[in-house]
Amino acid sequence: MSTRRAVIVGGARTPFVRAFAEFLKLDTIALGCAAVRGLIERQNLSHKDLDAIVWGGVILPGLSPNVGREIALDLRLPASVEGMTVTRACASGLQAITTAAAAIERGDADVIIAGGSDSTSNAEIKLPQKVVHAAAPLAFGKATPGDVLGLLAQMMPITEVLPRMPKIAERSTGQVMGEAAEEMARRNEIPRAAQDELAARSHHRAAAAIASGRLAGEVVPVKTGDGKWVHGDTIVRGDTSVEKLAKLRPVFAKDGTLTAGNSTPLTDGASAVLLMSEDKAKALGYTPLARLASWSYVGVDPGDQLLMGPAIAMPKALDRAGKTLGEIDLVDIHEAFAAQVLCVLKMLGSTAFARARLGRDAAVGEVDPARLNVHGGSIAFGHPFGATGARMVTTMANELAATGKRTALLGICAAGGLGAAAVLERV
Repeated sequence: MSTRRAVIVGGARTPFVRAFAEFLKLDTIALGCAAVRGLIERQNLSHKDLDAIVWGGVILPGLSPNVGREIALDLRLPASVEGMTVTRACASGLQAITTAAAAIERGDADVIIAGGSDSTSNAEIKLPQKVVHAAAPLAFGKATPGDVLGLLAQMMPITEVLPRMPKIAERSTGQVMGEAAEEMARRNEIPRAAQDELAARSHHRAAAAIASGRLAGEVVPVKTGDGKWVHGDTIVRGDTSVEKLAKLRPVFAKDGTLTAGNSTPLTDGASAVLLMSEDKAKALGYTPLARLASWSYVGVDPGDQLLMGPAIAMPKALDRAGKTLGEIDLVDIHEAFAAQVLCVLKMLGSTAFARARLGRDAAVGEVDPARLNVHGGSIAFGHPFGATGARMVTTMANELAATGKRTALLGICAAGGLGAAAVLERV
């Protein structure tokens, strides 16, 4: 077996901002360019040493879906820097990183930038297929006057051909993700107060990390389309409180517990991670932060508990790394919704869940809140779908290096009933 190891050298990301705000004029490729450019500059990486870009995304541009290659071309990197784009819903950023790590350990490359980006602000509005099919002769310049009249006749009733607003719903069930999280909260008996407490803690910890300068090395300023600069995250609210959050109305069910305050906002942003083979990092004079000891991707029934994937993927990643939850120093779980995080934590601590879903006799274990999302999470920072995994990897790798702690466990839920996890180990 190969003894090559892929190591994480550093990471950088754009500020994360609310959709339809400061980054309105920057699409996912532009955001990706900003993150990759910032990473290259901060790491003083020579363009000639870069082999490839592996990029994750969810809202891919229809005419240029290979965002990774477009970033390489737009930044005028050497033509030899190949690029690819992967998509695994909200785990796309982590998928890009593990794909890059596997390629390095296989010997396909020595230096790869991996990450992801998404611009909810620039999601394309799709025309109904009825319109596309009817207008095809016109679009290809082969329409006769009769075809034009026929096209108009097919456009009735007009309500069936109007553009439809994109929404985050399951194709298989038609259910919006927040509705699925609401069902999970009810099924697992997660109270509103606990959700608001987790959300408030996320904001407080994120604000503290920003104020301390802990995240300064991760965020690169971005120049917007109108010439203004955004230097930091804009969603974090350090002055929020459980009392303030308790006043917000439910958004997915009249008698529900999920609100805009304990759910992730729609977000624009990008994040990138620099990976190298351990030997290449040493040869180029870089000090590695961490390595990916293991990872796991799983699927669950979208009609059951859509977002419980991490409760299955995290134990698998631990097993593959030869670790138990009690041996892990830091745990970082993507906060799609506070309810979803609390459900996953309850499942990890449940013997009944372990027996029914994991085929083991004992619970995976309890997670000490002091070890969980130590610098806040997606509720505070926001969640540009393809970028979140790379944000988490960057922050946890930096935290391991800065504190001397040994291991971090990451967990991400994703649309389609997917779950992802990875174990990072300090080098």
